This record gives sequence, structure tokens and C-alpha cells, in this order.
Amino acid sequence: MKTFKMERLFVIILLILGGIIVSVPFIWMISSSFKPESEVLQIPPTLIPENPTLENYANLFESMNFGVYLRNTLIIVLFSFVGLFFNAMAGYGFAKYQFKGREKIFYIVLATMMIPAQVTMIPVYLILNEMGLTNTMTGIVLPGLAAAFSIFLFRQFMTTIPTDLIEAARLDGAGELYIFFRLIVPIAKPIFAVQGILTFIGAWNSFLWPLIIANDESLYTLSVGLSLLQGQYANNFGLQMAGAAFMVVPIIIIFSFFQKYIVEGFTMSGIK
Repeated sequence: MKTFKMERLFVIILLILGGIIVSVPFIWMISSSFKPESEVLQIPPTLIPENPTLENYANLFESMNFGVYLRNTLIIVLFSFVGLFFNAMAGYGFAKYQFKGREKIFYIVLATMMIPAQVTMIPVYLILNEMGLTNTMTGIVLPGLAAAFSIFLFRQFMTTIPTDLIEAARLDGAGELYIFFRLIVPIAKPIFAVQGILTFIGAWNSFLWPLIIANDESLYTLSVGLSLLQGQYANNFGLQMAGAAFMVVPIIIIFSFFQKYIVEGFTMSGIK
């Protein structure tokens, strides 16, 4: 018993030390974002700003057009959630509809998960270029409306919904869209929660595709703007820390509140 307590104490101390080590860069980033430029590189360094200021955050929007980048990122996030419902409909169709070639088509969808996104970027770019959608917001958001992994998770979850429940709704005269939005969506709240979180994180961090498809700065996202910040203001570390904090903090908040849904969603999709 005494040995067990000692082992538990050792594990707790190890976890605390690990947490502190992992948290130091994040704490330093937040602290430096409120420091004037002269204090960021001060020796000895200060963890708590001696002269806290919001000047770095103000400069992000005044000098770097972060307001435009934020608007574009929010647009991508919004359309990503629209795509989330498309993926849910596709998963529902694969799970509950019987049609010719269903399994083969689903296997093709799964096969696309094995292909790195970087491989398909050039063909997608060429297709959008032929459609005249390069350097447009439509070209940025359109490829992200469908995701094989999201369809797979929705399909796995929706196979657990009793088919008799859907048939009963049809016998009562309910239409297919009514069944999906009023019956299926409420039942599938756990998987919608986890996919919503993953969708937000992916859209908020979108970098490579907007950088490839758009050459107009008015279409850049926060991630692209942050990379520009590192190039144009390489020596202004306070400004860079403010940009990084502006990118990271919303994700940390979202993940902190909803991390349990991520674990539960994957568990339910994998086991059921």
C-alpha cells in the first residue's frame, strides 16, 4: 500500500513538472504580447510585464490588416460548418439508405483518406482555375465543404441509430429532410459536437490552401497573416507574440471547454 502511494505521488509530481514545462512557452507568449518592444528582450527577462500595453494588439489591426484576415477566417469557419451538415447528410445516406454501389462508393471515400492532401492540391487547383475560381473566396471554401474523415465518423455513428425509428417517422408522413433535421440531428449531437470542434480548429488554422489559391492579400487568413508578420516584422518579437496569441487563444478556449466531447465522440464512433 505504501509503495502504491509513493508511485502515485511520483506520477503526480511528474505530471505537474511536465505540465509546467509544456506551459512555459505558452505563458511566455501571452506575457510577451503585452510587453513593449524594449522589454521583450530585456536581460534578465521578466515573466510578468513591468509596463503592460495593448500596443502590439492595436498594431496588428492598424499595420497588418488583421481585421481583414479575421473576417476571411470567420467566413471560412462559417462555410466549414455548412460543409459539416453536408458531411452529416452523406454519412446518414451511407448508413441508412440502400442503393446500388453503396459499399463501393463508401470504400472509395475511405480510400481518399489515404491520399495526402498535398497530392490533390495541384489537381484541385487546376480544376478551380478552369472554373475561374482562383483568387476568390469561393475557391478557398469550396474544397473544404466535403471531408472523407468527417463522412466516415458520421456514418459510423449513424449506423447505431435504429432503422425502425426512421421507418416509424416515415409511416407518420414525415419527409426525409424533416426526419434528418428533427430526428437524426438531435440524436447525433455527440458526433456533431466533436466534428464541430475539429471543423472549427481546422478552419481557424487554414494556411496552405488559402496561400496557394489566393494571391490577393484581401483574401488571406489569420495563419497566412501571421506568416507575413514573421517576415515583415521579424525583429518585433512583441508584435509576433501578439499575433501568435491571437491565433492560439481561441483554440485553447474551445478545446478546454469541449475536450471531453472529442474523446467521447471518437470512443462512441469507434466502439459502436
